[in-house]
Amino acid sequence: MNKPFVLKNTIQKYSWGSYSAIQELLGMPSKEPWAELWMGAHPKAPSEVDLEGRWTPVDRLIKKFPAEVLGETVAQNFDNTLPYLYKLLAADQPLSIQAHPNKIQAKQGFERENRLKIPLNAPHRNYKDRSHKPELICALTRFTVLKGFRRVSEMLPLLKTLCPTALSREIDKLSAEGGSGLKEFFSGLLTLPREKQQAVVVEAAENAKKQTGRHPAFEWVLNLHKNYPEDIGVLSPAILNLIILAPGEALFLPAGELHAYLKGLGMELMANSDNVLRGGLTRKHIDPSELLSVVSFTETGVDILLPEKRSMTEEVYPVLAEEFFLSVIRVGPGRNHTAPEKHSADILFCLTGEGVISYGKNNEPVRFSKGISIIIPADVGSYRISGDAVLYKAGVPI
Repeated sequence: MNKPFVLKNTIQKYSWGSYSAIQELLGMPSKEPWAELWMGAHPKAPSEVDLEGRWTPVDRLIKKFPAEVLGETVAQNFDNTLPYLYKLLAADQPLSIQAHPNKIQAKQGFERENRLKIPLNAPHRNYKDRSHKPELICALTRFTVLKGFRRVSEMLPLLKTLCPTALSREIDKLSAEGGSGLKEFFSGLLTLPREKQQAVVVEAAENAKKQTGRHPAFEWVLNLHKNYPEDIGVLSPAILNLIILAPGEALFLPAGELHAYLKGLGMELMANSDNVLRGGLTRKHIDPSELLSVVSFTETGVDILLPEKRSMTEEVYPVLAEEFFLSVIRVGPGRNHTAPEKHSADILFCLTGEGVISYGKNNEPVRFSKGISIIIPADVGSYRISGDAVLYKAGVPI
């Protein structure tokens, strides 16, 4: 290897995506919604590099040169695979309510569905691989998220306003039991008879209209109801923490934490997995019982992450994940960035500006500009970034 490669990436065109956000960054107009740009080596949609005049998938490149691309330690620790998946995500409409399994749950679920001979591409398959999927979302624009259960003391007044009749018994029970009753309350919601769910949704929408301007949760109940008028998930803004990230702010989502991205553009970084268990707000496969088996039923606060300075040119988000880290690099006139000699496979995405990456001696620099992504194998060693640009970097802690 011993050189950086410009990546050719796959665009995922899901219905909830944006008609402009990713397109404008890449300078590629489209009449379809673009939801995600995948950067990495996931077998579902690996990035490609120009290797000796032939476009080669990154997973195949790593398989052929694991130590050179990943570094010996990372190659050994992660079975010769890139341990993270890096995405540019643009949501114009809400994503599903979902959670991801931990390592044990993912392994057991994957093997169970294999024994049942469920094809990997089957719409009703829950587990696409053996990996867990902790993830980080970093806002590039104002970004709205549902994440983790609200404290019951915050949840109750919202629920009493939205569903004083249809959920009166369930609300009274939750009020009496507090946090210990969260599991029974939420499980009960997802498994209510269809007719009862409809009564809850209708009452919630009617009461949310009367509360316009009083609380953001009511606004989002109405927004979700427009797209999913028969889905019990429209209550989620009253049950989960509703968070609005400013550009540069981030959230870490561990295994088992219920969440949904509602609107915005962000960098998403996760373990290299596509395991998603959905509970609502989607037309894709929903498996309430499997979702409930992985969800962590704990009241949570809101912990917004800000990057911490590593050097004059790089700030790193404080996340304890063995598979990945995310940092932001800013270079400008008289302010170049020098990467450490030892690193795994780094992937850089240029958000704004342009510049060059220099490496080794007498090697031709690699030029980049807004919307370009580059993978820098471990055997490149130290590299230098100059120009006038902002880049987001995904890497593996070593």
